[in-house]
Amino acid sequence: MNSKKYSKVAVGGTFDKFHDGHKKLLSTAFEIGQRVEIGVTSDAFGGLKGDIDSCEERMKNLKYFFSDKSDFTIVPLEDSYGTTIYDGDFEAIVVSEETEPTALEINDIRISKGMKPLDIVVVSFVLAYDGIPISSTRIRRGEINQNGNFIK
Repeated sequence: MNSKKYSKVAVGGTFDKFHDGHKKLLSTAFEIGQRVEIGVTSDAFGGLKGDIDSCEERMKNLKYFFSDKSDFTIVPLEDSYGTTIYDGDFEAIVVSEETEPTALEINDIRISKGMKPLDIVVVSFVLAYDGIPISSTRIRRGEINQNGNFIK
């Protein structure tokens, strides 16, 4: 018997400076979904965030982290919605507190197209040593490492 709640789950992000917050978000998607589609912001779309690793590098990091799994695909994202607004097979989307508003927009678009809205699974932030969420921005600034620890 399959204990996974959903047959197909979406999760997306920039996934730059791959850190513990990303691991929690993605692990949640794998816990609840039989199949997981991971959207990774393209160089053009992700580049809006500033100096980040290439899309190819970020996708390679994800494939390495999930090398023990076979039930996923990784696709580039050219916008905030990806294939979730076209693919009726998705049943849920896993988001952070920060990206929950995008999931609500996705559901509005899906409903306007006559599609079933997605169940939204919100994953809380992983906090760094100082009680502030771990983020790629903080890692790029040299404030913390990927585990949220102080950099000496």
